[in-house]
Formats: sequence, structure tokens, C-alpha cells
Amino acid sequence: MLKQRKIQIGIGLAALSALVVGAAIPILKHGKQEASSIALDTTTAVSDSHKPVSAFKALPPAQRTKALETVATKGKDSVERNRARYLLASELIEKGQGKQALASLQGLEENYTVLAAYVLKQRAQAYEQVGDRTKAQATWQQILKDHPKHPVAADALAALGQDNPRYADQAIAQFPSHPSTIALAQQRLKQNPKQPQLLLLIAKHALYAQNYLTVLDTLTGQYAAQLKPEDWEAIAFGYWEKQIYGKAGAAYARAPYTARNAYRIGRGLQLGEKGGATQAYQRAVQDFPNASETALALLRLAKITEPTQAIAYLDQVVRRFPAKADEALLEKAKILEQQNSLKYATAVRQTLLMRYSKSDAAASLRWTLAQERGAANDPQSARVWAESLMAHNPTSEEAPEATFWSGKWAEQLGKEKEAKAAYEQVLERYPQSYYAWRSASRLGWQVGDFNSVRQLKPEVTRPTTRPELPVGSTVLKELFQLGQDREAWKLWQVEFRDPMQPTVAEQFTDGVMRLGVGDYLDGIFMVSFLSERDKPEEQSQYRSLKQKASYWQALYPFPYLEPIEAWSQERQLNPLLVTALIRQESRFMPGIRSSVGATGLMQVMPDTGAWIAKQIKLKQYQLNDPDDNIKLGTWYLDYTHQEYDGNSMLAVASYNAGPGAVGGWLAKAGQQDPDVFVENIPYDETKGYVKSVFENYWNYLRLYNPDIAQKVAQVSKEHPTGTTPDS
Repeated sequence: MLKQRKIQIGIGLAALSALVVGAAIPILKHGKQEASSIALDTTTAVSDSHKPVSAFKALPPAQRTKALETVATKGKDSVERNRARYLLASELIEKGQGKQALASLQGLEENYTVLAAYVLKQRAQAYEQVGDRTKAQATWQQILKDHPKHPVAADALAALGQDNPRYADQAIAQFPSHPSTIALAQQRLKQNPKQPQLLLLIAKHALYAQNYLTVLDTLTGQYAAQLKPEDWEAIAFGYWEKQIYGKAGAAYARAPYTARNAYRIGRGLQLGEKGGATQAYQRAVQDFPNASETALALLRLAKITEPTQAIAYLDQVVRRFPAKADEALLEKAKILEQQNSLKYATAVRQTLLMRYSKSDAAASLRWTLAQERGAANDPQSARVWAESLMAHNPTSEEAPEATFWSGKWAEQLGKEKEAKAAYEQVLERYPQSYYAWRSASRLGWQVGDFNSVRQLKPEVTRPTTRPELPVGSTVLKELFQLGQDREAWKLWQVEFRDPMQPTVAEQFTDGVMRLGVGDYLDGIFMVSFLSERDKPEEQSQYRSLKQKASYWQALYPFPYLEPIEAWSQERQLNPLLVTALIRQESRFMPGIRSSVGATGLMQVMPDTGAWIAKQIKLKQYQLNDPDDNIKLGTWYLDYTHQEYDGNSMLAVASYNAGPGAVGGWLAKAGQQDPDVFVENIPYDETKGYVKSVFENYWNYLRLYNPDIAQKVAQVSKEHPTGTTPDS
């Protein structure tokens, strides 16, 4: 059986680095670029030569090379010609054609000054390929002479350091966060693992390292007595980002004692189930009485103490922290109801609705009351509560669902006009939501329903140009525009100064950099977690960012298009549905493995993979190979569709929970409204999974299908046109 295991998203801000924002970023497959076969421009190289060079990245390899050669050799001297020469040299070096690359690079640093240091780096690499070690060494030395403070100097120092340790020492001292320096540190640790300063270098600057947790464990296990408080803070942050919360809490206990660290001591102990969380939270409350983290500590204490004490903690929040008073009142009402103090619980809820009417907690309460009335077959009262939420809490998490169900309940009451208005309102205000897809379907848009999604073969058009990064040097932005993602990522490791407390722009840029090198899991996380920013100025920056197509393209990338399209066609599946499911299962990480052994892009269990392979007479396969995994996973998704007469909702639910569970739910539910069925799925994981997969599907559709993108843009100011670059 295929069983999806939720990706446990971390709580920190600089989590665990490579992918695609739209079409312009290369898709990595076994270390090579993989061309897309969906909606690619297949015009001649002559017409390509009239495009910006940055758009060539979207072309198939042979066509791209020919277009670059045309501009590089026949074009007039210009920025575009410089870019073409640089990219052509890059491709030639990748193919091992160093001699031809040297010809393309000749004198380029004089004209292409923004990337002059990188031109020299390419020249050194080309000399190494042709076996001219003397000229290669001289070129590395030229980088140190002409660009001594440029991060590319770290690459030069690393290359020269292979023969002279003095250069490696200089790289470690001058560029500690550069990936080439990290590689030097790793190399030295293999020769002599007892070097705590090099271990600390990795702990502070290389969250992406495969052996990162081993490094942290070695530091805390063997060198604890030598560590300074700031070292412990870096180690704690690393554990926190890797979601090892128990060890993070213990490390924060030895870090500088700040309000944030004091709170994380308690939270780490609580999540790590090590005991002592109550005392840690109480100490944080006492030592930092006015800090915002203290409100969180009090709310946590209310969850883990007996009811009377919990209410006392919640009352403190109400009195001292108005920004969290709504959460405290909602939790207090729940406790009072559990204690059968119904009169007092009602009074507290009334206070919440009156004094904090626009709060998220008030929205949660209104939606709970609406759901209760809906379940009691009272659609009229349910609509009243839903419309109250729509009026007072339009930006709440519950608003899209409440607005959609206001339409469903209006239909039950025979109010077709009001139902249509509600569905249109979902699309206008919440175009990114699962309920926007359900609303579009109810309105008759050609987006598929649970019974028809499988058959659709939507046109997909990906953008061919990249947006501007919101932060970073001119060099970083140039590398990004050219699709030089590995070089851009390496540079960003130096420019990103404070990963523990990034700005909104920095966090988004970090996510994009991670996507560029194939770290889809953490890249998507970094972008999506921007929604958790709570300071007003950060919320404003986040709302502005959401208006840009680049934000949504980063959240919904398109790796592995060729195997997805090929196997979707083979299985007669909607390729966007397959893409949506893969995004939910693995965040496009081919080597990911769940705690129960589910492996790869579509999280195939080994036993299930063996069973499928037998059915299709496949003798050799690897679950962590993208093509093999998609071949097996799409066969199983086709199988679950056949089990349920082509119903994609039931097929997706079965993919997650197994056919036995879904069969049992169907037997109990009987003939039921499919939207009601989804809401009543008894497994919370599967309910969330089904909604997430179809929300993913809808977002790919609204961003990359021209017809649907245009329709959504016509009804919603919240929808940026995903097939064009940011304005």
C-alpha cells in the first residue's frame, strides 16, 4: 500500500538548498539539466536570437546551445552578447569542451565587468580541463589579485589550497560561510575529525550539509566544555531547524539567555517530551515579563497544566498581552465547557466576539458554530454564522471555507443567486484556496470535478523570463537571471548575513536560492512560512509579495516534467493532478524516505513497489530514481482510480489511507454530497491530504493554464498572472 507521511515542517525561519521558479530555472536530474516537454518554444535558433539571453534557459539543450552560439558569434557587442558568451562557455565546460570555452571567454572580463570574477573562474576551469595546470594556477592567482574580497576568491583559494594549505587557511578565515570553504573543512575533517573549530564552522554555516546532525552531535557530545554561549546558540538553532527539538531545547539552555531562547528551552523540552517544560516556561514568564515570547509561554502553560491553573495563566494573557487575548479567551471557553461551566463559557465567548470581533480566534469560534448548525441540518443558522465570519474576519484562515459553505448552504435553501455570489466571492478573495477550485467547479468552469479531473489534459504555459530578486547584490541578481543557480546559491551563502532573523525579502530570496539547486522541500517551506510573520510591517511586506507571480511560482514549481508528462499520458492521468500529488507527497525530493520506508517522489512503499513491478513485468528499478518512482506511482494512482470508477477524490484518499479505509468510509456514508464526504473523512491526515492535493492541482492550473489564469484574473485582484514575469 502507498501511504503518505506528512512532511513535518519546522518552526524556525532558516530551515534545513535547489529548484524551479517557473520555467527559467534548470531542473536537476542526476546532476544534469532536464528539459521540459510541455509548452516549450520550438521555433528556430534564428528567432531565438532575438529573445533575451536569459530566456534561453527554457529551451531544449541543443536548441539553446545553437541560440547562444548565434548571439555570441554573430551579434554586436552588447550586454546580451556578453551574457551569451558567458553562458555558452558554461555549457561547453559542463560538456568537457574546455578548448572551445576558452575561445568564448577570450577578453570577456573586460566587457562583462559585472561577472568579471566569474569569467576568470570559468577560464581557470577550462584550463584545468585542457590539462594546462600552469595557466589554471595563474588564473586562480589573478582572481586573488584582481578580486581579493569577492566571494569567487573562495573558489580560487580552495583550488590553490589543494597544493598549499596556506590558501585553505585563508579561505576559512576570510570566507567561512562559502560552500567551497565548507568543502575544505569537510575534507580536513576526513583527514582529522578532532577539529572542533571546523565542526563549528559547519554548524554555523552549513545547514545543507548531509552530515550536519552528526556534526552537531559530535560537538555537543565531545566538545561541550569548549563551547561558548554563542556556539551553543548556533547549535541550538541548527537542531531547531532540523526539528530535533529536545536537543535544541537543551542547547538553548546553554546559549545566551534571551526571551526567545528562554521560550525555546521550554518548547524544546515540550516537543522533545523530555519533561521540565513547565518549569522552563515559568522561568521565562518570570524573567521576561513583557516579552512577546512570554505570551506564548503562558499559552503553552495553559495547555499542560490542570484547569484551574490554566485559567489563571490565560487570564494573565488577557490582562497583559492584548495581541494574544483572543487566543486566551477561546482556550478559556473550551476549558470551562469541559468543566461543565456552560454559563461562564458562553459569557467568555460573548466577550471574545464583542471585544475581539476581528481576531482569528473569533473567526475560529464563528466557524465552529457554523459547522455545528450545518451538521444539525440547520443551513439557515449555519449561513448566519458563516456570513458573520465573512464580514468580520475576511482574512482569517477559515474565511475561504466559510464563504464556500455559505454558498452550499444557500443552495440547500434554494437560493441559487446567493450561492453563485458566494462562490464568486471565494474566487475573488481567496483564489489560491482549495475552496476556490470547488467554487470554480460549482460555477461550471472547465477545471474538473472529483469525477472528471482525471480526464482533463490542460494546456500548460510556463514563463520564460525570471523576476527580479527583492534583495541581493547586482552580481547575485545577474547570476540568477542567467539561470546560474549553483553559482547564485554559493554567493548567497556569503551575502545572507543573519539566517536566524531574516527579513521578509531575505527569507523569500533564500527560498528561491534553495529551489534553484534542488532543495525543493526547504525552498517551498521558506516561502510558505512567510505567512507566519506577525509584525505589522512584515505582514504588509508579505501581502505585497503575494501579489507577485514569482511568489506563487516558487510555491508551485515544475520539476521532473518529462517523466510526469510521459507516465501521465501512459496512464491516462491528468499531469497536473500527478504533479499536485507529488508536491504533497515529497515536495519533489527524489531521495526522501518516510519513517515507515515510503520512498521517492510518489512515496512508494517497497512492498507496494515490488507488487506493482510484478504487475507490469518490471525487473529492474530503483525507488529513488525519479523515472522509476513516477512509473510505479502513476500505475498505482491509475489503479486507485479504477477501484473507484474514476473518482479522483476517492482515488487520492485511497492513495493516502489505503483502499480498506476508504471502502469502510463509503459503506458508512452511503450516497453523500462529495464535499460533505471530504469534510467527514475520519482520518485528519487524509482529510488534509485530499484538500492539499486538490489545492495544489488548482494552483498549478490557475498559474500556468492561460485560460483559467485569465478567468481568475478577471474576477480577482489577488491573482497575479502566473505566466508572465512580475511587473
